[in-house]
Amino acid sequence: MQSFRDSSQLPLKIGIIGTGYAAKRRAEAFQEDDRALVIAVTGNTPENTEAFCQAYNTESCNSWQQLVNRPDIDVVVICILRDRGAIVRAALKSQKHVITEYPLALDYREAREAIQLAQQENKLLHVEHIELLGGLHQAMRQHLSEIGNVFYGRYATITPQRPAPRRWTYHYDLFGFPLIAALSRIHRLTDLFGTVATVSCQSRFWDALESGYYIASLCSAQLRFTNGLIADIIYGKGEVFWAGDRTFQLHGDRGVLIFEGETGNLIRGEEKTPLQVASRKGLFAKDTKMVLDCLLEGTPLYTNPTASLYALKVAEAAARSAKEGITIEL
Repeated sequence: MQSFRDSSQLPLKIGIIGTGYAAKRRAEAFQEDDRALVIAVTGNTPENTEAFCQAYNTESCNSWQQLVNRPDIDVVVICILRDRGAIVRAALKSQKHVITEYPLALDYREAREAIQLAQQENKLLHVEHIELLGGLHQAMRQHLSEIGNVFYGRYATITPQRPAPRRWTYHYDLFGFPLIAALSRIHRLTDLFGTVATVSCQSRFWDALESGYYIASLCSAQLRFTNGLIADIIYGKGEVFWAGDRTFQLHGDRGVLIFEGETGNLIRGEEKTPLQVASRKGLFAKDTKMVLDCLLEGTPLYTNPTASLYALKVAEAAARSAKEGITIEL
């Protein structure tokens, strides 16, 4: 991968596509690091783009196509889901390094081709998975050996939202299949336990009055790993839910790890040991610094796009299982 070792090339010129939460956290992280400078941004609406430009003192572009083709940009940061695969390919072909949120694309084949293109062009393609940097995942990894052979996991994320907003996260085409767009639910498990043997999934959607939108969705997937672990993933959101659920459980033959929100416990019979879980704050900044370190100093990143691609393969199998009513063998 081409790197920037010559100090005369600094600061790296950054272009951001998107003006939402992730884009703002990225811009703030770059502002705190004198090795990078955000010089251009484009968003879904002129109003949001203009507000972003004023807040972060940068220029606006009329489209993502215009931004990725600017010769003065070194790194393109993609913080929108729509057309993400196409944007990644265009940026790489324009000789830009790429930072993108997960998933790399809504389609597995498209994501695989993007990784191959990055290798051909000798460019960094970093797919952010900050859930791996978070306190919950780190605490889980730290204490995993204490519960022995893990045979069952349950990961539930249910978010009531009343009324459901009419935005891309509740749109069939823009958000895609929920476990693909919310890929971290699967990636947490594949990061800890490796390869998946079979996937079985069911899903349900509650339609909104407006065409293309829904007011609630529910996915329930079961993954059987090659090491014997069975894991249930439950992901739901919207108007039909009346209570939230953020629970991650791992059951082993010598104990169980239970995380509810930001609270964790190791339980062995009557013995209950509280676990320290670090705050989720600052994870985008940490990820951004690690990417700059990789580009400028050659230090390894905490994850790689191939690992994200594998999680996407599992998620796509879940989507197919839900559609066809069958168990998918990987």
